[in-house]
Amino acid sequence: MAATSASNAQRDHATAAAEVAISSLDASTLAVARRVKGFMPDDEGLALHRAGLLGAEVGPLLEIGTYCGKSAVYLGAAARAGGSVLFTVDHHRGSEENQAGWEHHDTELVDDRTGRMDTLPVFRRSMEDAGLEDVVVAILASSTTVGRYWRTPLGFLFIDGGHAEDVALADYESWAGHVAPGGILAIHDVFEDPADGGQAPFRVWQRAVADGFVPKGTTGSLRVLRHA
Repeated sequence: MAATSASNAQRDHATAAAEVAISSLDASTLAVARRVKGFMPDDEGLALHRAGLLGAEVGPLLEIGTYCGKSAVYLGAAARAGGSVLFTVDHHRGSEENQAGWEHHDTELVDDRTGRMDTLPVFRRSMEDAGLEDVVVAILASSTTVGRYWRTPLGFLFIDGGHAEDVALADYESWAGHVAPGGILAIHDVFEDPADGGQAPFRVWQRAVADGFVPKGTTGSLRVLRHA
């Protein structure tokens, strides 16, 4: 009986948290988030939005890995609700796994003129459709380059760029030090079991815990931590 009660309480808490997230996302913005190309299911997107709301209480939000803007809609809405701003960093040429011959290659995102991936035009339409152009600031560059010159403390950092181990660790090393005390770090595609997915994000999560970030929650493959 006690185990059943605890399980019901956990479900009630999860339902309440989801309702809070949806309440700060109007129906049209949520609809845009759901239809934008990307690799984030609803439950993870809403959890990301909730984490963004917490981070916005501390400082501005920043994500590494924009792609077509799905996560930027969830986070941009959180930034607006919190009176903050989202910076989103991407070179928009696609990660390794987005290139021709790889599993997540999408021919609709290839520039006919150059034959290269180019997700920037799709991202811009996503922000326009979501009405978030005033709170989402796109930075067109590699994250490590921007990280070297960044000076503003962050309330929230989302790592969801390239998933090769050297790339993912470089993103973490370039940006984790910019998270302010009390700020939030979120990492996507974290799989402990290699059979479920690549291990680079999990290695980043392990590194973050070793560095003193405190795990606060897991939704699907999304891990959320807080800077002590």
